Amino acid sequence: MVLTIVASVFVFGLLVLFHELGHFVTAKLTDMRVDEFAIGFGPKLFSYEYGETTYSLRSVPLGGFNDIAGMDPEDTEAGSRGYSAKPVWARMIVILAGSVMNFLLPVVIFFAIYFLAGVSSPSPDAVLGDILPNKPAAEAGLRKGDRILRVDGQEIDSWAAFVDAISNGEGKVFKVELERDGKPLTATLIPAYDKSAKRSMIGVMSSVHTEKPGAGEAAILALHKTGYIIERMLQGLVQIFTGSSAAELAGPLGVAQMAGEVAQIGFLPLLNFAALLSLNLGIINLLPVPALDGGHFMTLVVEAVRGKPLGAKALHYTQAVGIALLLALMVFATKNDIVRIFFGS
Repeated sequence: MVLTIVASVFVFGLLVLFHELGHFVTAKLTDMRVDEFAIGFGPKLFSYEYGETTYSLRSVPLGGFNDIAGMDPEDTEAGSRGYSAKPVWARMIVILAGSVMNFLLPVVIFFAIYFLAGVSSPSPDAVLGDILPNKPAAEAGLRKGDRILRVDGQEIDSWAAFVDAISNGEGKVFKVELERDGKPLTATLIPAYDKSAKRSMIGVMSSVHTEKPGAGEAAILALHKTGYIIERMLQGLVQIFTGSSAAELAGPLGVAQMAGEVAQIGFLPLLNFAALLSLNLGIINLLPVPALDGGHFMTLVVEAVRGKPLGAKALHYTQAVGIALLLALMVFATKNDIVRIFFGS
């Protein structure tokens, strides 16, 4: 539980920090007055005033905000430094900057992983890699580095053969013969059904081969991986919107649970998870839905085409509809999380 809380706060905090930093920096660069830069919602845990801006850390680590003066067109107190008083192009930059930072963060994360830890590829050998705690493999006493020799007398000469031998074996007792530090050992392994993966698992990964690239190659690999993930995520969205694929929604509880599970494997997998979540946040936030950055951007596009902003009433109703949709989606996703986590369906 403690690890789940720490991991989820780390992931949410990192994503929110970079997202809000994008809005903050571009607001400052376009000479907008930022009254507060906050990470989290609710009561303040800590605040520090520097210049005209208050920097605060708040008690609910599920978001953040920039209090930019003049976001309400009727609020003219900040004069020419108010958001609404700035040209459309400046406001567009500020609105898009948050999502841009969510796309840049994974590049930084992947570069750091590749350059410092190296590039890992799965080994075809039947050698165990990371063992997840409290899973069947760990309970059977298996360890990282064990070489699997036989399962129920069947010779195992590759990782694929090991996976095939224990697949669809939920509740079945397997006799596993292995080699550890040159010594033969025997273990009893019972795969268990995993509610998240919706299949039987033993909680072990294959071993990996690792190579360390130079800085230039690491940067190229990071860009390629980020681009590939974005492409796959966009394809997934298209399939959801066209009805060819079902949407699987996870709310804050689901994300926190996944962060905790990934953190059990290690810090690098948690960074990978944060990178994936950051890209997901960046893409979703650009959807043309009122109350999201994409919705704000579309109202600015309409303003640029019309030569004048939307009326106060139209803007108010548009935002109200967007917020209602987001709240409904959040309630639905949280309901899914509760059912999946506590009731296993």
